Amino acid sequence: MDYKQRVTTDASGFVLLSDYVPQIIQEIRYYSTYNFVGDRIDGYEEPVAILTKEAARALKSVANEVNVQGYRLKVFDAYRPANAVRHFVFWGIEDMDLRMKPYFYPELEKQELFKQGYIAKQSSHSRGSTVDLTLLDMRTGREIDMGSPFDMFDDISHPDSDKVTEEQHDNRMFLQNVMKRNGFLPIDCEWWHFTLENEPYPDTYFEFPVSAGYLKK
Repeated sequence: MDYKQRVTTDASGFVLLSDYVPQIIQEIRYYSTYNFVGDRIDGYEEPVAILTKEAARALKSVANEVNVQGYRLKVFDAYRPANAVRHFVFWGIEDMDLRMKPYFYPELEKQELFKQGYIAKQSSHSRGSTVDLTLLDMRTGREIDMGSPFDMFDDISHPDSDKVTEEQHDNRMFLQNVMKRNGFLPIDCEWWHFTLENEPYPDTYFEFPVSAGYLKK
């Protein structure tokens, strides 16, 4: 079965993350222009995090665990429509715009972002059970120091990078360990990226908009 045959607009298995985790902080970067492309990304109609029901339940357990220790979850991206991924691909191949390079990929050429795994031509986000997130310290109201910002495409963003301090590494491992305890798997090039191990749609990619209104149809 090819990629196109596995794309669907059926959102019946998805929920708004805020319905499961009311205290979640959302900064949906691809709805904004502050991302590595520099424009709002196709398919992002509202700044909301959407996930499969299974992933949302698991993330609720994560939130409860970190809340007890004085933290809240901050989500940058969750479900990502397949047409948003195509937007990334076309930008990477055809668009000569480099205005966001100093902020997100200062050491790499655009073509290398795909080769090194930072951008995928088929993203796990489009299967609905992947989330990009960090932790916010409730005492300070600030994100904890992870050593590099979200979507910094560089070796420093690898979870085990030796370019970060011991404290920054410990913060990454704290997040990684709590995510793993609740059923999520990390990847080796982005400290913020996690996918539910037992994701309900491992072979299906979705293409409905990021929109609370769409889920209510």
